[in-house]
Amino acid sequence: MIKNLHTIADVYQHLDNLFDQDIDSDTLFASGYLRGLFSSAVSQFADEKQEISTAMIQEVSDKLTKAKTELSPQDNAIVQNFWLALQHGMLN
Repeated sequence: MIKNLHTIADVYQHLDNLFDQDIDSDTLFASGYLRGLFSSAVSQFADEKQEISTAMIQEVSDKLTKAKTELSPQDNAIVQNFWLALQHGMLN
């Protein structure tokens, strides 16, 4: 379970750390895809010390919805599921 992602930097650190772990290719794909999307979405809010807000989470969700056509249905499901898990880490 993902926990304690309170700032933008925490999210980046978590996503970057996944590449140093022995995890499956689906998780690596989803984390890499979401890192780019997350970066694009939160760049308008503030620096990396900024606390995660519901507005940030909504912005990423909106961008993910718009990008749905870029992914196959299977890849979209993988990314969506990873995003849900990441949100739980941000909200706890």
